[in-house]
Amino acid sequence: MPPELIRLLILPGLVAMMLSMGLRSSPGEVLASLRDLRGAAAGLVANFVLVPAATMGLLYAFDAVPLVAAGFLILAVCPGAPLGPPFAAVARGDVAYASGQMVLLAGVSALLSPALLGLFLARILPAAGLQVDYLAIVRTLAVSQILPLCVGLAVSRLARGVARRLAGPLGLAATLLLLVVIALVLVEQFEVLRQIRLASWIGMFLLMAACLTIGWLCGGPSRARRKALAVTTASRNAAVALVIVSDSFAGTAAVSAVVAYALASIFVTLGCAFVLASLSDPAS
Repeated sequence: MPPELIRLLILPGLVAMMLSMGLRSSPGEVLASLRDLRGAAAGLVANFVLVPAATMGLLYAFDAVPLVAAGFLILAVCPGAPLGPPFAAVARGDVAYASGQMVLLAGVSALLSPALLGLFLARILPAAGLQVDYLAIVRTLAVSQILPLCVGLAVSRLARGVARRLAGPLGLAATLLLLVVIALVLVEQFEVLRQIRLASWIGMFLLMAACLTIGWLCGGPSRARRKALAVTTASRNAAVALVIVSDSFAGTAAVSAVVAYALASIFVTLGCAFVLASLSDPAS
C-alpha cells in the first residue's frame, strides 16, 4: 500500500480524533489535572520514562529485529489514546483523572515523542542508514495533534452545546478512518503478521503487562486512580504511531509491529479493565 494513501487516511483521522478529544473534555478537568502536580507527574513519568525503558529492556531481552523494535518503540513513546477514559469507566476507575491524563499526554507527546525516538532509535538502528526527520515529525504532530486539541478545548469552553453535538460524529469518523488504515495494513502485510513468532507474541503480552503494572504502581494510594492510570498507560495512541511509522518506516516490518501490538493491546487492556472493575476502592 502506498505510504501516501496511509497519510491521506490517517492524518485526517488523527485531526478528527484530537478535535473530538478536545470537544469531549472539560477545560476544568484538564486544568485540575495540571494543578494536581503529583498526579500529572506520575502520568508523565509512567508514560514517557518507565514504559519506554521497559520496552527497551524487553526488546534487548528478546533480541528483536531492529525494524520490529522500532515499531514497538514508536508505540511506547505515543501515549494519550482516547480509549483511556472509556476503559477507566469500565474498570470503575477515576474517569476525570483519566480524561485529564489523556489530554495532557496527547498534547505533550507531540514534542516528547520525537525527542524520545531520536534517543532510542539511535541505539537499535545505528547502522540501518534510515533517515528520520524528527523536526518534520514535530511539525506534523503539532499541526495534526496540538492544534485540533486546542481548538476542541476552546469550543468546549465557549460553546458546550456545539461541542457535544460535534464530538460524537468526529470521534466516529476518526475511528472509522483508523479502522480502514488498520484493515488495509492487515491485508497488505497478512503474510508478515502470520509469520510472527510465538516469542514475539509473548514479548507483546509481557510489555502490555508491564504497562499495566507501571500505571498501577504510579497511581498513588487511591485504587480508583490506580485503575485509571493502569488502563491509560496500557492504551497507546495507535493513530499517532501510524502517522510516525508511515512517515519514516513505510512498507517495513515496523508498520506490522505497530498494527499487531495496537490491536492486541486494545483487547488485552479491555479485558483487564473488566477484571479491575471487581476491585473496589478501600477508601470508597
